[in-house]
Amino acid sequence: MNPNNNITLNESELSDARQVLTKISEAYRKKVVGQDELRLSMLVSLIAGGHILLESVPGLAKTLAAKTIAEAVDGSFSRIQCTPDLLPSDIIGTQIYNYNSGKFETKVGPVHSNFVLLDEINRSSAKTQSAMLEAMQERQVSIGGVRYEMPDPFLVIATQNPIEQEGTYELPEAQLDRFLIKEIVNYPKRDEELQVLNYTLNGQTTTAIDTTQKSSIEDVKRLQKYVKRVRVDDSIKSYILDIVYATRSPRSVIDANLAKYVEYGVSPRGAIALMQVAQALALINGRAYVTPDDVKRMRHAALRHRIILNFEAAADDVHSEAIIDAIFSKIRTP
Repeated sequence: MNPNNNITLNESELSDARQVLTKISEAYRKKVVGQDELRLSMLVSLIAGGHILLESVPGLAKTLAAKTIAEAVDGSFSRIQCTPDLLPSDIIGTQIYNYNSGKFETKVGPVHSNFVLLDEINRSSAKTQSAMLEAMQERQVSIGGVRYEMPDPFLVIATQNPIEQEGTYELPEAQLDRFLIKEIVNYPKRDEELQVLNYTLNGQTTTAIDTTQKSSIEDVKRLQKYVKRVRVDDSIKSYILDIVYATRSPRSVIDANLAKYVEYGVSPRGAIALMQVAQALALINGRAYVTPDDVKRMRHAALRHRIILNFEAAADDVHSEAIIDAIFSKIRTP
């Protein structure tokens, strides 16, 4: 248990958090048009210390958003384009023999950055995908029998393309469950797309963020400490568990015609994720305590990839969001 968990955040700390979060958001909006849900998901993942999976068609500013958040906090950034021939050593690093010294030297891979963009993660093989598990969960990798810690903070932003499945490897449930959030990125509105064209013409998307407008890695670490101290009342914990248990026994809560599509419910890691997302949202909204609305706000992003549906659901075009909404409508709000 975190010894600071019972120490309530004071007004000075809440004000500090608000200033840092506002600074990051302003830097984001200066380069990325719209995509506020994407901004919120990235902020939540960053301050909650989790990882995020983005699903969308190409060209919706996912890479720009990731690079902008990294630049806004002055963090290191790496982009890895996943392909079927990508090897685990291409990501985590390897040992290279130095003929001059007669010794093996370790060369760390691009995963050793504060922000790692895994572009089209479902194009890499299962072996390469599994190489990320230790880095994502344990915050370390092993090269030549030696452990190397990940930078702090460490955020993996993975993307996948839902419309092109040739040459792809579907992410296994164990890998999906390690992402705090799965966000679906949609097309911009017409007026937003016009603004995108204007941003491109005036070079705003490629203009570096002014140093005075940046936050720092230390600011992010401070926010992560604040989040852990956001109070979660016992009634909120009970609410979260009621929701999670309902996903495991849906027939006892929702209509049988909808419950029949659920193969597996949310894992204990999913319950933790729902709580952590709610804590992050509370801090973003300037509060030192979680409300039921914080639990509801990003329910799809926190749970959509943790509810496993059967083949019948795919045939009938039923998605996990429908299950989530049905369960939330039946569980009593504290």
